[in-house]
Amino acid sequence: MPLHDWAALTGWDGVHQVWGVELLYALKPLLPPAYRAYIGTTPTFAIGGPDDGRPDVGVRDWPPGGPTSAPAPDGPEPDEEVAVATLAADTAVLVERAGRLVAAIELVSPRNKDRLSAQGAYAAAYAGYLLRGVHLLLVDVHRRPAGFSFADEVARALALAQPAVAAPFAVGYRVGGPAPGGGRFLAVWRRPLAVGDPLPPMRLPLSADESVVVDLEGTYRRATEAAYLG
Repeated sequence: MPLHDWAALTGWDGVHQVWGVELLYALKPLLPPAYRAYIGTTPTFAIGGPDDGRPDVGVRDWPPGGPTSAPAPDGPEPDEEVAVATLAADTAVLVERAGRLVAAIELVSPRNKDRLSAQGAYAAAYAGYLLRGVHLLLVDVHRRPAGFSFADEVARALALAQPAVAAPFAVGYRVGGPAPGGGRFLAVWRRPLAVGDPLPPMRLPLSADESVVVDLEGTYRRATEAAYLG
């Protein structure tokens, strides 16, 4: 199935959901017995921040009647009351072993990069996988916005010298063991995508020694056919 030009099409949300399910179904039979694949929410990582398991925001359960502090006196109406954009929770295909997340497949959506705040948040999430030793297959079939690339942002976050990788692309990352000069080894497979061309098979590492080959083409074809885009 040739890659569609998603800058000229609607219906990505439906394809995104079905493609994730197709990837899950294709991945499960390939996994060694110790691994488990499922669809979950993209984790939120703080680059360089503590990993203490505490929530980003604390919510207190007030008793009936509300907080005990005195209510604010009546005042003037607000100057403005508007709805503000928030980052929607995205889903990914996640792989764990012995209860620990070891690998992920992320399909980029246009809303992941349509605002500077979204670009920064999702770039941090994708780089966060690697900083925590989680292998990653990152697939972006959307060529807009021009001049922006999550592959380049991840490389920048990791201080990784690499040639520019323009969207659309598929990039696989394998996190290895400690490097002699400090840090960790990181193997990268970069594959540019093009509208009208088939999608390549991509490697998803599970460990330093184990990996599976993901059928992007077949799963994409089934997802787009389900959305009547065949």
